[in-house]
Amino acid sequence: MSKLSGKVQTVLGVIEPSQLGRTLTHEHLSLVFDFCYSQPPPGQEKFSEMPIAINNLYWLKQNPYSHKVNLVLNDETESVKEEMLHFKKMGGGTIVDNTTTGIHRDVQTLKRLSQETGVHVIAGAGYYVGATHSAETLNMTVEKMTDVLVSEILHGADGTDIKCGVIGEIGCSWPLTESERKVLQATAQAQAQLGCPVIIHPGRNCDAPSQIIRLLQEAGGDVSKTVMSHIDRTILDREVLLEFAELGSYLEYDLFGTEMLNYVFNTDIDMPCDSERIRWVRQLVEEGYGEKVLIAHDVHTKNRLMKYGGHGYSHILTNIVPKMLTRGITQSMIDTILVENPKRWLTFK
Repeated sequence: MSKLSGKVQTVLGVIEPSQLGRTLTHEHLSLVFDFCYSQPPPGQEKFSEMPIAINNLYWLKQNPYSHKVNLVLNDETESVKEEMLHFKKMGGGTIVDNTTTGIHRDVQTLKRLSQETGVHVIAGAGYYVGATHSAETLNMTVEKMTDVLVSEILHGADGTDIKCGVIGEIGCSWPLTESERKVLQATAQAQAQLGCPVIIHPGRNCDAPSQIIRLLQEAGGDVSKTVMSHIDRTILDREVLLEFAELGSYLEYDLFGTEMLNYVFNTDIDMPCDSERIRWVRQLVEEGYGEKVLIAHDVHTKNRLMKYGGHGYSHILTNIVPKMLTRGITQSMIDTILVENPKRWLTFK
């Protein structure tokens, strides 16, 4: 561990934490998300097969998971490259790719994108939600899973020597499946061995984040090095949020740019708009949790790319940061959220 302690591991190798710069902690640069295809609303079936065009972009924004081609991002590598170059031009430094086993992780593509753009890319080790677990994964013991996670960080992932620098996003459902529980236990054990950062995709229920944190703690995980993703679609009650914040994990608002009327995976949730996300972040800052806040976009469908009229990977830097400043969040705190917090999280103990 001497080589990783105090360092950050990218797909191009180990770097100093000070080299990260402004960091998006939850994105996808290449993946296939077709397992979550959802039938379109009645009477709108024809839209699921139509080519993406300007006259159906708003429909896509409202129904991103009901269009089959929209769920395939791994054929947009050149468009993603152009976006990364734009992200760098806008002052971006690092992107954490949260694509794990189950949604077509491609570490070789991540390495090429980093080489060709100069943007640091950090790859994620581990497994997505139980619905994507292969028969091999389902049959693994916790010990075997732990060995896989450790190997993906120390030796390389997917038969390559390209090493992951974070465990996650580790996919969790509500309720948790048996194999997801095993993955969480393995994640905690690998983290205890490596002192590495971990990031979690919680189930879509306000009780899911605290349940997951308890399981990680019981298995020996380090909550202070763990990110709970998707807070903006998971905890929508102020008191519940503050109670969860007390547990000590990072709180990630990572759906900036996503605004839809009906969230198909849990229609009880009213997806917040970006102005509401900023308001939640400001409340956490005012309550003293600014050093635990992270922000990102979670780009994972074609319609989120600028090529298709979406906000892209630079939305936070070009649009959200100026808005945050007008809403009382200081530049110093923005630097904490975009630079210092990711740096602290991504540095191996």
